[in-house]
Amino acid sequence: MNIKIINKSNHDLPHYETIASAGMDLRANITEPITLKPLERTIVKTGLFIELPIGTEAQVRPRSGLAAKKGITVLNAPGTIDADYRGEIGVILVNLSNEDFTINEGERIAQLVIAKHERAEWEEVGELSETSRGEGGFGSTGVK
Repeated sequence: MNIKIINKSNHDLPHYETIASAGMDLRANITEPITLKPLERTIVKTGLFIELPIGTEAQVRPRSGLAAKKGITVLNAPGTIDADYRGEIGVILVNLSNEDFTINEGERIAQLVIAKHERAEWEEVGELSETSRGEGGFGSTGVK
């Protein structure tokens, strides 16, 4: 799938690190470091603008290393970039650790996954089919 992209950053285009990678790293495109205090959040710009084909979305997801080692994650994970959005890709980062975290220019801050999706058409009915799960919700299929 070809995707049009404008790169206003000083960084290479996002790319897959391995043949089996689902996501591509996004890098901070900032003029000065940003320090996030514990529980603080901010939008970090990437300098990237994309034009996705209709029927696809770009999902902005946390980087596992940042989350596990530093407590930094994407607040609305996964963030969705719709096919009709033409603005700059921004990443909402939050610091869930007990220590300040500084984001530097060019730092890998999130990953981007391109995914196909379906559009739903609602069919309003009076009842739904029966299943063995029924109305069992949160945790209802786990070990008891």
